[in-house]
Amino acid sequence: MSQAGRALAYAFESGTLAAKRAFFLRAEPLLLKDIDAEQSFRPEYLRLKQTKWSVVPRLDNGAYELGLVLLTKHKEENFANIARGWALLAPGGRLVCAGANDDGAASLEKHVGKAFGLADKISKFHCRVFWFDKGTRVPPDYWRGLAGLQPVGAGPWLSQPGIFSWDRADDGSALLARYLPADIAGSVADFGCGWGYLSRHLLDHCPAITRLHMIDAEHRAVEAARVNVADPRATVHWLDLIAEAAPATYDAVVCNPPFHAGRAAQPALGQGFIEAAARALRPGGHFYMVANRGLPYEPLLKEHFASFETLADNNKFRVSKAIR
Repeated sequence: MSQAGRALAYAFESGTLAAKRAFFLRAEPLLLKDIDAEQSFRPEYLRLKQTKWSVVPRLDNGAYELGLVLLTKHKEENFANIARGWALLAPGGRLVCAGANDDGAASLEKHVGKAFGLADKISKFHCRVFWFDKGTRVPPDYWRGLAGLQPVGAGPWLSQPGIFSWDRADDGSALLARYLPADIAGSVADFGCGWGYLSRHLLDHCPAITRLHMIDAEHRAVEAARVNVADPRATVHWLDLIAEAAPATYDAVVCNPPFHAGRAAQPALGQGFIEAAARALRPGGHFYMVANRGLPYEPLLKEHFASFETLADNNKFRVSKAIR
């Protein structure tokens, strides 16, 4: 359980807040009953499935007396979740937010107080828990707009907070796209597809691709990718590639793997994607990957692939090609 989750649990255990039937956005396991949980990140969703809670990747309707929101380090995502939480409450219902001080919870508390007025708050475990009751004041238009798909820059893309690099094409993916050859063919996968930038590039520049699987562990990314890549060759899959098998075997896999869990760097995530690609590729299949150049991926490429080479290397990123 996160520190913010501990602080939220304490608010109920201490009697400061009364438990009722509730929804819980960005949920993690708590010792509470009658919870309808929303968790769009597949590993956490699968963990919650082991509890007795009802859990879905997205809650769209409700009239709850109580709502819980676990805050993240991303301000726009928090604005969106609070606006969505407000919409899920019945009139007079209470929305409780919990977040870590290091993730900007104090600033968000001020924003929420200004927008709605706070009923009360507590501090515990270097976190803040604060809440308000649903009255006549509505969320700011900006917050409500963030709760759905948004244009990315001036291009034809849509995205939403809660996705990696949600509001721009990240530099690593842009570099990888420049080094993907036009002769990629057959059955292809984009591991960790995000909102679909690399997938769209592949389908636009590689005419011999017959099938493309876009795979991501974040359901919000899957929703955006499905809209952004409207090509009959493309299919989107919501999967945790570290724990779940890819849906097919492939002639080529492209990947810009994640390497953060929360605030901490986790090179094991990228290593898991390399292993997943090796399992999913046919013999002779090609793997194209971009990663921060300081991450320890070369030994694993040597272990799982017949050969590999560096296609590009700048001060921040390295693009690699490996053959199964």
